[in-house]
Amino acid sequence: MAFTRIDDKKITLRCQIYNPDYVVVQDPTLLESVNVVEGLKENGGIIINTVKDDLDLGYKTYTIDATGIALDVLGVPIVNTAMVGAFAGVTKLVSIESVKKAILDTFKGKLGEKNAKAAEVAYNEMLKKYG
Repeated sequence: MAFTRIDDKKITLRCQIYNPDYVVVQDPTLLESVNVVEGLKENGGIIINTVKDDLDLGYKTYTIDATGIALDVLGVPIVNTAMVGAFAGVTKLVSIESVKKAILDTFKGKLGEKNAKAAEVAYNEMLKKYG
């Protein structure tokens, strides 16, 4: 389990989040073994890497085939940057420009460009699918 805090101000709090606004599930097999919505706020949402569109987990549920995007763009099933793009597309909490800049600052050269592209593809797919 990992977590991220997002704010306009510097974040100094470093502890687990027990009541998240969103949950991002990169591995859909976790749905079979972990209560991924435990503690999720009442008006929270869940973003899942899956090809299924008909999941009902009792919360706003957003699905994306991040594995397919990663395979198409990166050539490997590593979904982290696609899922960050999907999160940005659904929540509008961070801009795709900020996401791409962070990716390009982290990964140099062609690797960075491909990962930024994966994030952008996922972002655009979520906008198209969910507005």
